[in-house]
Amino acid sequence: MPLADSGRQARIRTAGAAAFADSRLEWRRLLAELGGTFFLVLVAAGGGTVNAVSHGQVGRAAAVTAPGLMVLALIYTIGETSGAHLNPAVTVAFAARGHFPWWRVPGYLLAQLCGAAVAAGLLRALFGSAERSGATFPGPGIATWVALVMEVVLTLGLVTVILGTASGARNVGHNAAIAVGGYVALAGLWASPVSGASMNPARSLGPALVAGDLRAAWIYVAGPVVGGLIAVALAWALRGPGSAAADVAAQGAKDQGPAPWRRTALTGARGRGQAEEESGNRSPGDHPELPARGQRRSGHEDNRRLRRRRPARAGTRRLQRSA
Repeated sequence: MPLADSGRQARIRTAGAAAFADSRLEWRRLLAELGGTFFLVLVAAGGGTVNAVSHGQVGRAAAVTAPGLMVLALIYTIGETSGAHLNPAVTVAFAARGHFPWWRVPGYLLAQLCGAAVAAGLLRALFGSAERSGATFPGPGIATWVALVMEVVLTLGLVTVILGTASGARNVGHNAAIAVGGYVALAGLWASPVSGASMNPARSLGPALVAGDLRAAWIYVAGPVVGGLIAVALAWALRGPGSAAADVAAQGAKDQGPAPWRRTALTGARGRGQAEEESGNRSPGDHPELPARGQRRSGHEDNRRLRRRRPARAGTRRLQRSA
């Protein structure tokens, strides 16, 4: 890559880091998570609710596929703003992996839970107590431990897909949309009769709080969190420390460009930006021999540079003739 291009990318990364560190923009990220989780839970919990009040007009296949499509749409929509976690288990997993700062986790969890509760409240206001406002419970004849294990396994797969698509330069959030949305739909198609295929504590807690029935809520909190942490351990075993590209995916690009290549929270590994800085591969403004972007050297500076080069060229010609 030309030095000018690398310098421009370094300036973009620096601007992105400054924007992301600005706490005044945190409200924007939290609003994105609240709104995104609202729409996700509205579709996920609303599928069963509308199916009940419409006497089977929706169908199970459509009800479990719709959340996957909604996740896909939301990653395209708010992935650049907040990372489109939409799920407390995903937020905790990103933090445990080192891609997301722990101090931001409580705000994200609160925003996600509020979004889920508002969605469930809207369903309650519209359709009453049909399907218990979309709350999730183990299927008929399914033991509690079976539903718990199912949620652990399903969330292990979900978070593995998320961490996998956020672990390389190819991922900017949008590429993950198809993989993550597809996994959510596929998991629901085969596993929803067992546990509801929640994989999301907010999706289950919001309707449970509105319905006033928390008997099975612990399954859908413990299962996804445990599954997500197992996925983090698996990611370490398979791929080692996390990448800076995954930081961008987890945190959002924040207005002015991608987040910087930096040390991760767990590894302390030196990022690409630091390596460039230490090797002298900085932006053009840091090199006295390179003009800043949009600026031109004066004629005197060009003449001085030519005079410095001429002796070297003359010496080279003498050596060639003597040879």
